[in-house]
Amino acid sequence: MHRIIPIVDKAGNVVQRLVKPLEVEFRLRDALQTVVGASILAIPAAYTEETWDLGSQLPAANIVGIAVLSIFFIATFVYYNFYKSYFAQFKAQYFIRVIATYLISLLVVAALLALVDKTPWGVDNALAIKRIIVVGFPAAMSATVADAIK
Repeated sequence: MHRIIPIVDKAGNVVQRLVKPLEVEFRLRDALQTVVGASILAIPAAYTEETWDLGSQLPAANIVGIAVLSIFFIATFVYYNFYKSYFAQFKAQYFIRVIATYLISLLVVAALLALVDKTPWGVDNALAIKRIIVVGFPAAMSATVADAIK
């Protein structure tokens, strides 16, 4: 899908038309950009003891707040960068992009934390999820920005 942007001269006559992709569909390329973007900030955050401790010390309500804030920031950024003018026609694609960005970011973080043995699955699943959500916040932000780069 593309949009046509007319370029007019001072008299209002159309001189040229630009064809620009809408970029409203979430494709494999976007998913790969999200993985790379999530890694940019997930790597330094996942390898610090402060984030591991923060995940273990914060109450569940704060963790839920971090998750909600992450999704809110992603949704706001995605709306203004991709869907502002086309939201009514592409609501489903908007929600797919927002949720996919967050879930991919969490998966990248989960893999990194598992590699450094900081997700105690089977022993303390709640702690593993809390750590993933804490580190997922910066990862989701960098993933969202990387997805916007074309």
